[in-house]
Amino acid sequence: MKIKLINYPKDPDRVCAAAALSCYSEKPSSEIFEEISDEKARKAISKIVGMGHLSVIEHANFTFSIEGVSRALTHQLVRHRIASYSQQSQRYVSMNEAQYVIPPSIAAETKAREKYDLLMESIWKSYADLSKIVAKEDARYVLPNACHTNITLTMNARELWHFFTLRCCRRSQWEIRKMAWLMLGEAKKVSPILFEEAGPGCVRGPCPEGEYSCGKPLKKGEVPDDLDQEIQSGKATIDI
Repeated sequence: MKIKLINYPKDPDRVCAAAALSCYSEKPSSEIFEEISDEKARKAISKIVGMGHLSVIEHANFTFSIEGVSRALTHQLVRHRIASYSQQSQRYVSMNEAQYVIPPSIAAETKAREKYDLLMESIWKSYADLSKIVAKEDARYVLPNACHTNITLTMNARELWHFFTLRCCRRSQWEIRKMAWLMLGEAKKVSPILFEEAGPGCVRGPCPEGEYSCGKPLKKGEVPDDLDQEIQSGKATIDI
């Protein structure tokens, strides 16, 4: 899996802070943007977001290149509707090379891994054979959810907050959870104020999962042990 933030606005923290402060000022956001300091932007964002007025952070859009993830992951990802997606097409891109995600639970068990690899070998052979006699768009029907894919994702900061709340949670499925934490790490590099409080719900207060809570709440700024090295080092890739 590889995550790369490929586009974002010029100084997203100050953009959103200027937009927020313009609601209470005679000055337009253009003037406020030029004058506002990082500290004033931090105070404005903290106060207004803390009040639940999240519309002001919709002015910042972030585009991620997400590479080498499974189709199982992207089926979950596109359920987040307030976003734009462009996914690698199996109709036009040949899947002749066997590239697929291996769940850790399978990788850790020798017999399970052997069965998994044999099945994938059989699937890709069938795909190659079918591709010789029918169009790729029909041959692809035999490909598994584990098949590698690439997808481009654009979300505004408000939807990213919602996405991180749900998908950084320990109860989220393992692959999309890792992706969410790596995305959060990338977003914080360019927008540390907007995403200072972002993450699973437990970093901001009581766990919203109620009786389904994992019982292992994270503190503000804390990263799960299994992702700490990748996030803290700024290395937005992880082998899965």
